[in-house]
Amino acid sequence: MVKICCIGAGYVGGPTMAVIALKCPSVEVAVVDISVPRINAWNSDQLPIYEPGLDDVVKQCRGKNLFFSTDVEKHVREADIVFVSVNTPTKTRGLGAGKAADLTYWESAARMIADVSVSDKIVVEKSTVPVKTAEAIEKILTHNSKGIKFQILSNPEFLAEGTAIEDLFKPDRVLIGGRETTEGFAAVKALKDVYSQWVPEERILTTNLWSAELSKLAANAFLAQRISSVNAMSALCEATGANVSEVSYAVGKDSRIGPKFLNSSVGFGGSCFQKDILNLVYICECNGLPEVAEYWKQVIKINDYQKTRFVNRIVSSMFNTVSNKRIAVLGFAFKKDTGDTRETPAIDVCKGLLGDKARISIYDPQVTEEQIQRDLTMNKFDWDHPLHLQPMSPTTVKQVSVAWDAYAATKDAHGICILTEWDEFKKLDYERIFENMQKPAFVFDGRNVVDAEKLRKIGFIVYSIGKPLDQWLKDMPALA
Repeated sequence: MVKICCIGAGYVGGPTMAVIALKCPSVEVAVVDISVPRINAWNSDQLPIYEPGLDDVVKQCRGKNLFFSTDVEKHVREADIVFVSVNTPTKTRGLGAGKAADLTYWESAARMIADVSVSDKIVVEKSTVPVKTAEAIEKILTHNSKGIKFQILSNPEFLAEGTAIEDLFKPDRVLIGGRETTEGFAAVKALKDVYSQWVPEERILTTNLWSAELSKLAANAFLAQRISSVNAMSALCEATGANVSEVSYAVGKDSRIGPKFLNSSVGFGGSCFQKDILNLVYICECNGLPEVAEYWKQVIKINDYQKTRFVNRIVSSMFNTVSNKRIAVLGFAFKKDTGDTRETPAIDVCKGLLGDKARISIYDPQVTEEQIQRDLTMNKFDWDHPLHLQPMSPTTVKQVSVAWDAYAATKDAHGICILTEWDEFKKLDYERIFENMQKPAFVFDGRNVVDAEKLRKIGFIVYSIGKPLDQWLKDMPALA
């Protein structure tokens, strides 16, 4: 029986290993983590992450060929294949601060693998890592190997939160990169044999190590670039009276471009896009490619500009001040169908409004009050460290309250900001909401989910990103 161990029970490790266990009943899968609360959650009825379909998969396999444990060394020692899915945060100090990936957790995982191994192993990079990480890990393993042979593979994940289980069941591609040696090819084949139990052969791509590592960063950079491109257009649409939805629909009809990732919004979020582009920028700079680095930096600059523009629009529309005004924020997760708040645009929008002394009432169907308060008090990039290494008991932001539903959040509010495209926000009784708000009542739709004309008929002043502006908004232009 092939034994697989995955170090790291987070958003990548947990779902990926659960699906491998489900699809490969003859493989024993152990997911290990040093966080006791996290492993306890994986062993309970309340999993530590929300992902549609994940519950069912875990319940079918847990205790049969899927195990969650804090006994890291035991399971690593016994495994044939070790996946490493640990945090790779952006460095906040020292060389490459603000751009380079911090490989502290990766390095300590590699040293531990070398330390406890008593048999040959295949070590698989699952976390997103900078190009050439495999080389560094290889050196650590071989210099500490005590005669044991290790093969390093890169097997980047291409999951989208909210559809991760579906993505794992029917992936566009599975990418495996390895050394172009006899041992390297054998290791690639061993991992390919696992995936080929449910993934069609033609969807499993094999490359050299560096191509696999770079492909992940490139894929995320391309996706983020599309979002920034349409968001840049949204600003121009507002200035000219064009409608960004019509423009992106027309553009997406070109088969060379296609319709995906062309929805204008308040900005992209999530754990990967910004981090991976910053990483790409740093790698370009290190390799003497400043023009390439500058090109990719613009993707993040436009994303930051979009969030700032949104906040400025809110403040300028409301008589140039939101001081002591109640603003309802609907949605805090970075996108619908996930409870993940990492790099969510809602953080920057809320901080911008708090900077102007607004009082904020937040509702999100999947994000806890504790998480919201933590996000609003944490320093940039702190979120990407394991929970026990994040700042403890953050101070709460007094001007922020968290409501149990959208109606409670919007009661007595001067304005509403829609920051996550949860389906339920399309179906709310906006007449009831209007009755209970201060007048004039504003809706700032950062996801283009509501029917703006319908809301205007009720009496709202509506701002939708990239759409023709209300007369009210034209009379009160947002200052850059």
